[in-house]
Amino acid sequence: MLTSIQEQAQGQIPSPQVFVAPDFVWDEQDAYLFDIDGTLLRSRDRVHVESFASSVLQVTGLKVTLDGIVLHGSTDTAILRDAFRLAGIPTEVVETHTAGILEAMCAAVAEQRHTMDLVRMPGVEEALRRAALWDEVKDKLKQSGQSLSGGQQQRLCIARAIAVKPEVLLLDEPASALDPLSTQRIEELIAELKSDYCIVIVTHNMQQAARISDRCAFLLMAEDRAGELIEFGPTNQLFSSPTDQRTEDYVNGRFG
Repeated sequence: MLTSIQEQAQGQIPSPQVFVAPDFVWDEQDAYLFDIDGTLLRSRDRVHVESFASSVLQVTGLKVTLDGIVLHGSTDTAILRDAFRLAGIPTEVVETHTAGILEAMCAAVAEQRHTMDLVRMPGVEEALRRAALWDEVKDKLKQSGQSLSGGQQQRLCIARAIAVKPEVLLLDEPASALDPLSTQRIEELIAELKSDYCIVIVTHNMQQAARISDRCAFLLMAEDRAGELIEFGPTNQLFSSPTDQRTEDYVNGRFG
């Protein structure tokens, strides 16, 4: 695992092995996670793979490759953690240098972004369309996701999630800190997606829970654990005729 970038470039060792979804047709190009798309892209110029190695070397002085690391559906932080673990590098080194490595990677990729030779993974456009985002970002695929508005970033997160075709979507406060119009778009998107996915939403917004859920669970802090399940059932029933007094008190604003 500890090999030189020069040896890689000269072809003296195998290129990094990249594992992808079984139905993805791979043509031996390198891969990385891209900002707007947030899912696997193919890059003929190895920009992301080489920026990883050079950034680790720059910040830590260590030479680490991505051999054997699962990239598909992962994040830069998780990829970095896995690469260090497989290389036998102590956890404290990862924790100490992660922020610096990621910053160096961002700078290296940004510097070469205009030269990248990219091919989108099949399904990326579909995922962005399903998230009602494609028309807004199709001309911004080389920009950082942080350049988007708050509402767009939330829909981008959803697009990233559905790109890997999960069975369940877990959305933690999906409309937190959004304006009413952006919140409405997120809720409309959830309503469209629920026919294809089991969606679990965590929210402190009772009105939102009542609007968009089919079934609802009410949890409270317990003395011995966090998250005691007080009541679960059809949303209309839970809000109109709850069976537990604590649920009734909460939905009627008597506490909380």
